[in-house]
Amino acid sequence: MRIFIDTANIFDIKQACRYGYVSGVTTNPSLLARENQEPMELLEAICQAVDGPVNAEVLATDVDGMVTEAHQYAAINPNIVIKIPMSPVGLEAVHKLDQAGIKTNVTLIFSANQALLAARAGASYVSPFIGRLDDIGHDGIAVVEEIATIFCIHEIDCQIIAASIRHPAHVTAAALAGADIATIPFAVLTKMTQHPLTTKGIAKFESDWQNRPNK
Repeated sequence: MRIFIDTANIFDIKQACRYGYVSGVTTNPSLLARENQEPMELLEAICQAVDGPVNAEVLATDVDGMVTEAHQYAAINPNIVIKIPMSPVGLEAVHKLDQAGIKTNVTLIFSANQALLAARAGASYVSPFIGRLDDIGHDGIAVVEEIATIFCIHEIDCQIIAASIRHPAHVTAAALAGADIATIPFAVLTKMTQHPLTTKGIAKFESDWQNRPNK
């Protein structure tokens, strides 16, 4: 499973890229709005920082508007992937963009049926929202597993991005459920590097070295 970082903060993106585990970025209008920077310029900077897909989400709610925005975003960099919210209108836009050779990620997926329709419409990626499903008492990971099973059985060429990741356990579960990618906030990525036994072990090695005889 590949790792994307879910943020529009260029500092966090550059820092995570230095560690070598990030292969893409997902953004959305809320994340872009937090950065107080012109969105197109920020997306261009993100594309320069990471060598992989960079997801940019449309704001339009009609087909023509979505397609127009998508072409504007796609002109920024070849690595741009267009995020389209799940809806009948969104699927029509996805189909048109697929015919134009523009990659799309259908977001706000909450069921395997939605993912199947998105993939058949021509989506390159689908993004089931694990955390938001868990919030309403549903099993988000089970939905990822259902999607992965359906795509495997029917040899559907569409990648699953596990989204709305809330904690490191979500990442492990998403990988085991068959997600191709997990898009993860920087704070959760940081937690994934940590374990109390690792911290304790490093301290023990340092102590033993400093207290070695005949040093």
